[in-house]
Amino acid sequence: MQKPFFTSKEAAQISGCTLRQLQYWREKGTVVPTIDSTGTGRSIYYSPAEVVELAVLEYWLRSGLNLEIATAALKLLKEKSSDLIHTVSQSWLFSWDGRTELLEMVEFDESKAIEWLRTKRVVIPFGLDVSLMYL
Repeated sequence: MQKPFFTSKEAAQISGCTLRQLQYWREKGTVVPTIDSTGTGRSIYYSPAEVVELAVLEYWLRSGLNLEIATAALKLLKEKSSDLIHTVSQSWLFSWDGRTELLEMVEFDESKAIEWLRTKRVVIPFGLDVSLMYL
């Protein structure tokens, strides 16, 4: 059964983020929780899709991307697949050339990856499988 919301502590444990990262990303508007009560003693709750966003960002940061590129990639991912929870086992390909800072994203395509590599672009394959989130 799918849990409707996660506390900040649960979201941090599932995504691998720290509570400070969640707070920073919330303040910057990077990942804004569904229920964001303010004031003393109030709780913040993340939807399952927001927890996936947190996990994706954390993965990319640990993989060496900076927050600016990871945030831009997350924005592209959300534009291409608005419901991250139902993109189980979907694969994507990100690329940018480093000079224009133009970030591109397409569904994984081996020939596109080879084409981008031949033109000396940075290529990052990315697969998303959220099925383990509820174990």
